[in-house]
Formats: sequence, structure tokens, C-alpha cells
Amino acid sequence: MLLSVNIFVSLDGVMQGPGAPDEDRSGGFDRGGWLVPHASAHTNEVVESWFREADAFLFGRTSFGLLGGYWPKVTEPDDLIATKLNTLPKYVVSSTLTDEEADWSPTTVLRGDLLDEVRRLKELPGKELQVHGSWRLVQTLHRAGLIDVYRLLQYPVVVGTGKSLFPDGSTPATFTTAQEHARVLPGGVVSLTLTPASLGTISAGAYTVDEGRSATVLG
Repeated sequence: MLLSVNIFVSLDGVMQGPGAPDEDRSGGFDRGGWLVPHASAHTNEVVESWFREADAFLFGRTSFGLLGGYWPKVTEPDDLIATKLNTLPKYVVSSTLTDEEADWSPTTVLRGDLLDEVRRLKELPGKELQVHGSWRLVQTLHRAGLIDVYRLLQYPVVVGTGKSLFPDGSTPATFTTAQEHARVLPGGVVSLTLTPASLGTISAGAYTVDEGRSATVLG
């Protein structure tokens, strides 16, 4: 399976608490719910396209608890997201969560070495092992170079504080995106699908003047 990270972000890269004021108040965060005024049928269509690729899910404990407290209550049979989340295998990374507490079936608690566990899961048959939310987990997977695809919906709002997808100190990386995987939706939300091209270094260049003409030099 490919490992994909599927994230809602603001213009300033914040991914914390997009869906409700009380979704994640850790660190004193009080600006939750910033996504909701910008949600539409167009953003829902994009998110559903993400979930169509899922054959399993990987969560950090906090996101597992948040999503597990909401989606099992959605019983509409035509709800694609609920159907996927409520029926497909789920893996949650935790050293303290008990099997009894992980009752959003089918769920397996990963207690071993995280990176080894994720490499093992990626060897299983299927299309995608998907991560949604799970801020700390995403940082760890990014540093290890285990993420194959990043899907982002970037909303036209500056939150100003909160957990950032790529906080200060993140491992440098570059990405590529195909033209058909970059869209501006009605309302200004940007949909991006990014494929990692390099990790640990970024290319650089300079603008220079050559015989009176502005030119670029890559090196």
C-alpha cells in the first residue's frame, strides 16, 4: 500500500482543530472550527475522492479518539467517508491505549517500533494506508521518508497560531505535482496532491544579470 497523508491546512500551514472549536484545544488553542465556513460540495467531493483510495487507516491516539467519537454515529449507508472509516482496518499508534479502549472495530493498536510497524503495513496488499490529522505522527513519518503522497486542501484563512503541518525544524523536502492534481475550487480553496521528490536537502538557485538580461542560475 502507498502511505498517504490527507490534511486540511490554512494559508499559514495550521492543521489544528479545523472542524470544531473544541476539537483540539491542546496548547491553549482557541481558534478551532476555522474550516467549516469554507466547506462546500466542492471540498466534500475532493475529500470523498481521497477516501475512495483507502484500504486501511493509520492514526495517532488523539486523532483516533476524535474521529472515533464522531464517525461511528454516522449511520447513513450512502455516506462514503463513514462507511470507509467504520469498516476498514484501522491502526492506532499508542503505548498506553488498551485493546478494550480501542473499540472502534476493526482496530489494531501498534505498540512496537513505529517505523518498523509502518513499513510492515505498507507491504500489505491494497491501494492506500491513509493518515488523516495525526499531527505528531505525520512529523515522524515525514522525517523517516515513509510518506508516498501528500494531499492537501488549503483554505483561504490565516489562523495565526496552532500546530503547523511543517513546523520550524522540519526536515527539508521538495515535492512535485501533476497539473491535473492542482485545482482552485470555487471559494478559493486549493486542492493539491504532492509527491515527495527529495528529502533532507532542497535545490537552490539565484537570479543574475547576463549581458543586460535577467537570468536564472541553478546550482
